[in-house]
Amino acid sequence: MDLLNAFVALSNFVLIPAIAYGCQLALGALGVTLVYGILRFSNFAHGDTMAFGTMVAILVTWGLQGLGVSLGPLPTALLAIPFGIAGCALLLLATDRVVFRFYRAQKVVPVILVIVSMGVMFVYNGLTRLVIGPDSRTFGDGARYLMNARQFRELTGLSEPLVIRSTQAITVVTAVVVVAALFWFLNRTRTGKSMRAYSDNEDLALLSGIDPERVVRVTWLLVACLATIAGVLYGLDKTFMPFTYFQLLLPIFAAAIVGGLGSPLGAIAGGFVIAFSEVGITYAWKKVLTYLLPEPLEPDGLVQLLATDYKFAVSFMILVVVLLFRPTGLFRGKSV
Repeated sequence: MDLLNAFVALSNFVLIPAIAYGCQLALGALGVTLVYGILRFSNFAHGDTMAFGTMVAILVTWGLQGLGVSLGPLPTALLAIPFGIAGCALLLLATDRVVFRFYRAQKVVPVILVIVSMGVMFVYNGLTRLVIGPDSRTFGDGARYLMNARQFRELTGLSEPLVIRSTQAITVVTAVVVVAALFWFLNRTRTGKSMRAYSDNEDLALLSGIDPERVVRVTWLLVACLATIAGVLYGLDKTFMPFTYFQLLLPIFAAAIVGGLGSPLGAIAGGFVIAFSEVGITYAWKKVLTYLLPEPLEPDGLVQLLATDYKFAVSFMILVVVLLFRPTGLFRGKSV
């Protein structure tokens, strides 16, 4: 019984939250990876791109709620995601036309584009705060739990309850569908194959008749989809605050680099490595160890390696270690 209670506690506070968070980071890291693999620069505006798409989805969600539109147990935000993607896509395409296109034409070195993306990041952040404000926002509907504590206790008789939030389940299901659709697009469609060819060898792709501007446009559209979906899922699971998405840039980049920048599979693997590391290192293991150890050996303290305030420091430490010892990442990325 104690072993089952320990597993339930571990699932409640480590396994389930880390899987949901890993899905969110993986989707975010996929957007970073696409930009790096195809457009060949690290887009530091990606976190605030997620914030902008999520902001549009929140505003549309509020509008739908005001009209009485509801999905019952599911959050109305799922209906607003396409509008968020459309708004985010318009912003990215406009930014590319006004800003990035000029520097591509000049064939500048990638570090210049990185610096430019930092400027774009601050503009996006300011725009999002100007429209929706700096405070915390919620979507505010849908069923909260798939299973609550009382139902689980009545069903199993265990003292430790398993609680699964509906947003965690939605995150996992949505992430699986989105990743499957992305890999199908990149591997099965003509446009996806053109993007991969352009990523592998730009000069040879141009000689083959591939339109580089079309590849760029499709890349930004995919980034808008991934960023908005990742941002909305994160906002549903936690909360929406513009500055939070700015901070989220560190674990997203850490996930992309750990997996291998430019590798979609690496982005997914890196997302889960970062998520489980952050959650596991900042979790207080006392409850789980109390169930597993005999009474004389039960810990007195929290058995917590780092406080939750230092969650993003875990991403930074992992990022530094990977850059020092395996800079190409787990999957040796650099191309889609």
